[in-house]
Amino acid sequence: MPLLALWASNPAQIRQYSISQIVAMSGEGQLRDNTECSTELREYLSRADSESLAKYVEGCLAAPFPKSGHVLQDIVNELGRRLDYDVTNGRYSGVQGQVGYDGIWTANGHSLIVEVKTTDTYRISLETTANYRSRLTETGEVGERSSILFVVGREDTGDLEAQIRGSRHAWDVRLVSADSLIKLVRLKQETDDPETATKIRTILTPIKYTKLDVLVEVMFAAATDVANADDTRQLEGPANDSDDAPARSPEFTDPGQLDAKRAAILSALSEKLGVPLVKKSRALSWDPTHQVRAVCTVSKRYVRPGQIPYWYAFHPKWRDYLREASQGFLVLGCMDRSEAYAIPFSVLTRHLDSLHMTELEDRFYWHVKLQEDGQNLFMQLPKSGSTLPLSEFRLPIGQGALIPA
Repeated sequence: MPLLALWASNPAQIRQYSISQIVAMSGEGQLRDNTECSTELREYLSRADSESLAKYVEGCLAAPFPKSGHVLQDIVNELGRRLDYDVTNGRYSGVQGQVGYDGIWTANGHSLIVEVKTTDTYRISLETTANYRSRLTETGEVGERSSILFVVGREDTGDLEAQIRGSRHAWDVRLVSADSLIKLVRLKQETDDPETATKIRTILTPIKYTKLDVLVEVMFAAATDVANADDTRQLEGPANDSDDAPARSPEFTDPGQLDAKRAAILSALSEKLGVPLVKKSRALSWDPTHQVRAVCTVSKRYVRPGQIPYWYAFHPKWRDYLREASQGFLVLGCMDRSEAYAIPFSVLTRHLDSLHMTELEDRFYWHVKLQEDGQNLFMQLPKSGSTLPLSEFRLPIGQGALIPA
């Protein structure tokens, strides 16, 4: 059975395979440029979760196999996509008369000419790579703002670092290990602010380190965003910003349980829609084409007398994210229920004006409150004095990760 067909029917089984087995199952099993094997492998990697990509990197490095260097090249390019670069895959093998590169990553008007190396045992011609960059600029494949990024499999890169420092191209070249690249992807996926993701990408571009302000800004933005994530995970929305929000409870839901619940919900949504959903950030997911998008937020049950049982904040950045999809969903999870509710964005937008809002000096958000009537849930629409029944948007997810009130 072809790889993608097997993945669609049994993704859990595919996740158990090594990367060499994955390659053997792709197309005709022979990884070369412009083949069905290459196309299917890259398509599969676009659907794989980031933890699987990390495992595959380790497989390429710890137990090399034929063409493992080419496979690593494809995985690294997929990691670039997870950092929200527009990525152009390079060729596996050089062709006379064509510019050789492993990948071109572009974001915010800056392009990285990426070279992937499993080891720095052999000296690399920086002059050759610099010439690639010049030719790509001449042909218009990259703009005037560009630099070179070496992604090396091993962290022991002393020889290559020394080679770069001694080169006249030192200010145009940066070096990162594959492991550190994976860490950046994980960090980016734990944030929710697009500006933080932009700052994370600046780490991969040449920076004059005499003045450290840029690095400090990156560290501060990422730390703040992740800290806010740890705080809002408890309620999946700001607490105590208004009387409309639930009071902060001293009993916090474990972040791991929240993440497990969200993963189960997205798995169910992916199965229902028939498309793979890949994590973009803490609450955001999309399919490989970026046309199907979901915002998944989870609430514990609130049990104080007179309190609504489930409460969420819906943020403008989430609205903007869903606006760009051909098919978008706000997915509301409840920690103690075996179903979530996938509300199409087209339905949600019709009712936003009927929701209460909190407007602060630097931000605002809508309050999404769910009330119960027996086993049924309804979204309150307080400004119109009505409710939105959610039964038609019900998404069964099984009994996993249920947290009692």
